[in-house]
Amino acid sequence: MEERKAPERKPPSDLAEAGSAWRTGEAAACEAPVEGAAEEAAAGCEPADGEARAAESVRETGRGEAEEATVGVGVEGTIGVPLRWLGAAPRLRAGTTWGVPWKRGELRRDALFSLRCSDGTDVPVQSWPTAFWPDGSVKWTAHAAVFGPAAADSGWRLLAGATGREADGRLRVTEDAGEVIVDTGVIRCRIGRSGPLVIREIAKEGRIVCSGGRLVGIREERHTAGGRRTTVEEPFAGEVEHVAAEQSGPVRAVVKVTGRHASADGERRWLPFTLRLYFYAGVDSIRLVHTFVYDGNPHQDYIKGIGLSFAVPMRGPLYNRHVRLAGDDGWFAESPKGLATFRTRGRHEALYREQAAGRPIAFDEAEDRPFIRMLEDSPVWNSFKLTQLTADSYTIAKRTEEGCAWIRAASGRRARGLLYAGGESGGLAVGKRAFWQKAPASLEAEALAGNEALLTAWLWSPDGAAMDLRHYDTKTHVRSCYEGSDELRSTPYGIANTNELTIWCCAETPSLDRLDDYIDEKEAPSLLIAEPSRYRDTGALGVLSLPSRDTPAKARIEETLDALLAFYMEEVDRRGWYGFWDYGDVMHSYDPVRHEWRYDVGGCAWQNTELAPNIWLWYMFLRSGREDAFRMAEAMTRHTSETDAYHIGEYSGLGSRHNVLHWGCGCKEARIAMAGLHRYYYYLTADERIGDVMDGVKDADYATAFIDPMRSYYPKDEFPTHTRSGPDWAAFCSNWLVQWERYEDAGYLHKIKTGIECLKRAPYRLLTGPVFGYDPKSGKLFHMGHENYDGRHLMICMGGAQVWIELAGLLDDPEWSDMLAEFGAFYTLPREEKARRTNGEITGESWGIPMLATSMMAFAAARRGERALAKEAWGLLLGKSGHWTVPYAPAAVEVPRREYVRAMREIPWISTNTASQWSINAIVCLALIGEYLPDGV
Repeated sequence: MEERKAPERKPPSDLAEAGSAWRTGEAAACEAPVEGAAEEAAAGCEPADGEARAAESVRETGRGEAEEATVGVGVEGTIGVPLRWLGAAPRLRAGTTWGVPWKRGELRRDALFSLRCSDGTDVPVQSWPTAFWPDGSVKWTAHAAVFGPAAADSGWRLLAGATGREADGRLRVTEDAGEVIVDTGVIRCRIGRSGPLVIREIAKEGRIVCSGGRLVGIREERHTAGGRRTTVEEPFAGEVEHVAAEQSGPVRAVVKVTGRHASADGERRWLPFTLRLYFYAGVDSIRLVHTFVYDGNPHQDYIKGIGLSFAVPMRGPLYNRHVRLAGDDGWFAESPKGLATFRTRGRHEALYREQAAGRPIAFDEAEDRPFIRMLEDSPVWNSFKLTQLTADSYTIAKRTEEGCAWIRAASGRRARGLLYAGGESGGLAVGKRAFWQKAPASLEAEALAGNEALLTAWLWSPDGAAMDLRHYDTKTHVRSCYEGSDELRSTPYGIANTNELTIWCCAETPSLDRLDDYIDEKEAPSLLIAEPSRYRDTGALGVLSLPSRDTPAKARIEETLDALLAFYMEEVDRRGWYGFWDYGDVMHSYDPVRHEWRYDVGGCAWQNTELAPNIWLWYMFLRSGREDAFRMAEAMTRHTSETDAYHIGEYSGLGSRHNVLHWGCGCKEARIAMAGLHRYYYYLTADERIGDVMDGVKDADYATAFIDPMRSYYPKDEFPTHTRSGPDWAAFCSNWLVQWERYEDAGYLHKIKTGIECLKRAPYRLLTGPVFGYDPKSGKLFHMGHENYDGRHLMICMGGAQVWIELAGLLDDPEWSDMLAEFGAFYTLPREEKARRTNGEITGESWGIPMLATSMMAFAAARRGERALAKEAWGLLLGKSGHWTVPYAPAAVEVPRREYVRAMREIPWISTNTASQWSINAIVCLALIGEYLPDGV
């Protein structure tokens, strides 16, 4: 397997000194030596310079304890992991990349792999590790392979410890100072290292099918004078700054291109972008993953359009050039010079049918001379476009030339997002994933009558209104609208958006069946997955249960879990939760009076990862293998990792709390953007962009030195910042865990252990606080008192319980496990008992919403063997009424006629917080205390 190296990992220099000036004589925190990657003694609470240097030294080496781990752990012989397709097998030759989990100690680092079908045939496979267990054995691997249209629907096995069929060597990557060249054996792509052209050329079978690919956009500038608004449009284009071949075969190659967009005059460079190009051996398509980060002023920089353009050489007479645009379920198929004239009859009508089918036609010069002359008089349709301005409406239009009107050719509801244009020797097909779901979008083909056509996939269509990223009000509404802060920190500066495209290089005009196959592949890319039992048994993503209906009580829970998921899947379409900046998220709170989600009520609108719906959706996939669950979780991951989080600027590494706008809330917190929400998708697909995102939050704790999460409760004091043990420090642990398991970076393991040691020395361990002073540089927590924040449930309901329980299985630290069990057993004790056990210092004022603690209660009950505590947890989950309970298999009911704008169904009591956390806790409790589930529920 290839070794994956960690990027350079240094805290920002301006943040690294955040704790250097605070007073050191008045705080009390961890007093015992910290066992960890660095063996220095942390005898006091002060972030002494020597300690900080030692910790930084460990961070720089990136190894520490992991270097001493037994890297040869493994079993003798071959390990076979059954695999199956997520959905259907590919219907055309396509490459795919997928991830496989391994049990602790099961797989050696030097293991070889083969991929074998049930008929005994081998497929070449490229493999690399993506995560490691604490003992140095491999935790997750990623694999890439290419499959033909006859790939088996099932019966695949990944064999570790067996040498498989070698790749044929067709995929080659060559680099020089000016460009990177990727040759798949079918196509040859030249990628420029600088300048405006990302793709300089793509050739297939020695013939150029794309003579240039670039990033394009339009900025709108607005001016108001005399009560009238005028706008000026300014073009901009991507400028390549850096190119790196991240993988070079033999099956898969990945080229990463980064840069910024530049104004036409070159004076402004903005909108940083990342574009990855994916190639597979013997495949004639290229997958593109495009990300841009918004770094403008929302009051001045309105994006009118942003997209990617491809130049396509056009050969042959105009009537042998073709355009295809995918509609709802069929195709718009025309030519710049159609044979449809006022006098098309007989033989020429037959030729017209041939033309419409995409087949080349030829005229007899003598017999067809009159028709040819008449055809010369017919209009030349030089441009075509399909514009999807909303999720429910698109139009197709065409025009003859610049300065003439566009005429409407067709319309429909939801276009499938693919454009083909080409001539006698073929052309290019461009497909955008989630086309109508992320409206406004458009596909456009221009200059079809010339020597070179221009195909543009507009991620944001310039035919619609410009992006307006301003806040929805000039003030915040904390008391009336559940917004999180009196500070108006609504800013899109630093948010991002990622889109996926695929281009196919065609030697001839594809049949409609083949174009349908293109759409299937770009919309639901082929993916191999393991069986749900593999995800559970390895424990590589924490504690998980599988569906079981072997008792009436378990059956009722499973039916309720399925009903909740089904409702939200249907609700996405019922409520139209679509759009460029919205698709993938769901809403927070429901208003049964308006029969509408509270889209306009501050913190009750978009969910923004509140109470971890990402984890809920991924659990539902992992335990079932369902494609629909995977696709919903994938869309949420893609959205929340980009739009709800900040990637540059003062909030980098943090995210915005739930709001009417995804970036609108003044609370910028680590838990919203934490890596643990996205690692599921990364390990299942090896998606490099998600890897970037997870790396980007590894030092999110430093950002809190500038925006203290407790600033509304505690004034600036001797500490660099403050943090709650959860959700803040729990989110940091999530980020650090990913760095530790991906790169074996002992510096981040040391920060986890430092915080744990501080909690061990707190008066009542994890029961203490939950607010602490915090030093990002040393990772230390400093005791500040008890019951000092009304939010104990927040410690665990944002994914904290999941990361802490997973750490308990990784750290080999019995005291940490005891602390978690102590917390779970303590949570629902009567106030009097809480006070008695803590000498009156913890009175139970802030231990609310006990259902949210059921995973921790289950952990405690399982560790201690406490049947009564387990039954109490089940009672909280299966209670008959209350805001935080879920009735058996809830179903939507009809809204009375005329009380909503159209026919609608609803669950009047629904709350995403409840649905998400009830589902997560039920799944974990089934795994930990399923044996204690009472009968007859």
